[in-house]
Amino acid sequence: MNVHFVLHAPHDSHADPEEFPLDRATHEALADAALGDTPDPRADLQLLALQLAGAARVIAEDLRRAADRLPPHHSLRALTDMLLEATDRATDRATAPELPADAGRCARDRARLVRALYARLDRLGAAVPAPAVRAAG
Repeated sequence: MNVHFVLHAPHDSHADPEEFPLDRATHEALADAALGDTPDPRADLQLLALQLAGAARVIAEDLRRAADRLPPHHSLRALTDMLLEATDRATDRATAPELPADAGRCARDRARLVRALYARLDRLGAAVPAPAVRAAG
């Protein structure tokens, strides 16, 4: 049985990203696997690091959309922008770690990033006005 996870639609896709909810449970399970007290030695940490980088990109896009709905000088905006810049730097160089010793560190760093992004998304959820819903018809 093959299982495939789709982390995000390509950038040139015409799909509305808000139509595809985040798979938060999967992202959190990946982060837990990377940050566990005793990680499974059989785990493919290189693959885990890549999956977490993809998850971070997807969460960051949702976070950007939420931050764009904040007023320009809102206090949460500056902190969110800093986290998004750090995410961009971390995921721009998102490749598989070359050395097995680096794979665990890389996966843990990306897991912490995923957790920080979800924490910020949760904070913005309470502060950001809901997007306007268009009436049908």
